[in-house]
Amino acid sequence: MSKYSVLAIAAAVVLVVAGVFVVRARAVDNAPMPEVGQTAPTFTLPNQEGTPVSLDSYKGKWVVLYFYPKDMTTGCTIEAHNFQRDLDKYQALNAVILGVSVDTVDSHKQFCTKDSLTFTLLADPDKKVVQQYGSLGSFGPMQIAMRNTFLIDPDGKIVKVWTKVDPNVHSADVLAAITDMQKKG
Repeated sequence: MSKYSVLAIAAAVVLVVAGVFVVRARAVDNAPMPEVGQTAPTFTLPNQEGTPVSLDSYKGKWVVLYFYPKDMTTGCTIEAHNFQRDLDKYQALNAVILGVSVDTVDSHKQFCTKDSLTFTLLADPDKKVVQQYGSLGSFGPMQIAMRNTFLIDPDGKIVKVWTKVDPNVHSADVLAAITDMQKKG
């Protein structure tokens, strides 16, 4: 098992109304997770409006490419709300946020409307990009995106990777990393 498979294995606990039921999310067969220093794998996926969005169109900007398990679930909503709360800070740093899950365009549209999200969510129901980034996992019988984030610099290189992120503090962690890299850069 590669070190990336080990890193991609995550534990999750589901509370069921009838009692406590423990389910572990686990990685499935993926391409190797891209590493710091590599050029970010390119892709085009539809956003919450169904419009194709290409990673290449963000050259010259910092890109926060975050993978998350499921629209409108607790952890994913917390993470999205924190990115939304900090959106002005990202824009001031010349950064964009792209969220990716295996949910559909319609699900993303509903999530954005319900939770007033104005950044881009990308639909990958075929799981191609999630696999390409070594982030496909399973949660019981469902295949989901693992909670991983890739920070891509304006030249298209991956400069930081987070796995199994804490949605409560992740946006602040990413902002700090971009700020630190811009100071050094």
